[in-house]
Amino acid sequence: MPGDGDATPRYLQLARKLADAIQGGSWKPGDALPPERVLCEELKISRVTLRMALDAVEEQGLIARRQGAGTFVTRHIEHPLTSLTSFTDTLRRKGYEPGTHWLERQLRPASAEEIMRLGLSPQAEVSALTRLRSADGKVIAYERSVLPRRVLPDPQAVGESLYGWLDAHGMPVVRALQYFRAVNVDKRLAGFLEMKEGAAILRVMRIGYARDGVAIELTDTYCHGDYYDFVAELNR
Repeated sequence: MPGDGDATPRYLQLARKLADAIQGGSWKPGDALPPERVLCEELKISRVTLRMALDAVEEQGLIARRQGAGTFVTRHIEHPLTSLTSFTDTLRRKGYEPGTHWLERQLRPASAEEIMRLGLSPQAEVSALTRLRSADGKVIAYERSVLPRRVLPDPQAVGESLYGWLDAHGMPVVRALQYFRAVNVDKRLAGFLEMKEGAAILRVMRIGYARDGVAIELTDTYCHGDYYDFVAELNR
């Protein structure tokens, strides 16, 4: 409930408290918030104040309103940029069930970009892995990974987690560079991610390095903006 002694506008107080409650786990992703009438009565606030607060929380991407159905907590996945954590581990720590749908696992000649990014010879072969990543059954990312054949000789050997496989075989990625770019999805990608063709999406390109400083992973991930957030903590 907003505090009477706080000079901050009541709707902003309420928005902050609602956001803290959602991020603190009082409501889980997909949960419905109580009806507006109930919230107004319990918090002793006007409908106008409540709606302004909900507008502010919705702008943060924490809730979504559905006409005739109510207000629901969105399924955002926060992925920290300060550590190298696998997609699978990140989801499980957040309480989601990770899923993978494989689209491609094959050996093929490296492309010109892959040769350049991974420092390969012109005749090199790579293991190419393309998959859809999901959380609780909802597809939230399209991911394409390429590794030198000497690192991953059999692309069919990778199961749920690529990083888990690399760790188990003594070839962990210990450092990575990530590049972020906003792009528009084409028809094929839009179909996979259940988005409109031409919609904006975040493309993340990662180059992963082994202990000896050699690049062993090139991954392109297209992240559904309605479900995926990247978070960086900055210190001075």
